[in-house]
Amino acid sequence: MAVDDDLIRKSPFDFELASVIVNDSHTRLSITRDEERKFLKFVKEDPHFGKYYEGIYILFHTGLRISEFCGLTLGDIDFENHKINVDHQLQKRAHIGYYIESTKTTCGTRVLPMTEDVEVCFRKIISERNAPKVEPIVDGYTGFLYYDKDESITYSLHWDHYFKHIVDKYNSIYKLQMPEITPHVCRHTYCSNMAKSGMNPKTLQYLMGHADIGTTLNVYTHVNFEDAKAEIEKLNVV
Repeated sequence: MAVDDDLIRKSPFDFELASVIVNDSHTRLSITRDEERKFLKFVKEDPHFGKYYEGIYILFHTGLRISEFCGLTLGDIDFENHKINVDHQLQKRAHIGYYIESTKTTCGTRVLPMTEDVEVCFRKIISERNAPKVEPIVDGYTGFLYYDKDESITYSLHWDHYFKHIVDKYNSIYKLQMPEITPHVCRHTYCSNMAKSGMNPKTLQYLMGHADIGTTLNVYTHVNFEDAKAEIEKLNVV
């Protein structure tokens, strides 16, 4: 049977697969849906770490970079239109202090749809903000969502520590150990979950703020037998 060579070169996603270079040189980690549920349940029920539950939930369900999440201000959360504006990130360096950077790439500047469950989390964060009486201004931005116990704006290093302490506590209690979980693991887990749910790669590229579609497609290579079986079963449904 004759086959049109053009069909082999073309992809249903409006780009040529032959032009996509997938970089497997760096393994990106994600956790399973079951691990995510157990981790979130543990955080929510813990008397000390429960105050970080909403932030961690948002990281798992938006794919935000931790610097983007920390940079969010009250003005970036649009409850009326159910949108999250992402156009900057918060950084901190020794001898410099806090400063604002533009998003990692031009594609990083994006507007994310806000699902109902994520909106609930943002509303609770805002209602329980422990901001100082005189809120700090960083390069013209103010109204940040999270502050540490010393009233400093939380940034990526704070959250790295929160996650480490949570995992350490979990593993000190349960025999079945939780793998290393970081804010970046949350981001990649979101990306993996969306890919496995069948989201169009171009849509996922936009949500993740990836400049290179190859970075997004790399997630689609991290599948196993169960993922393949589920896809085949969906195709065979009459």
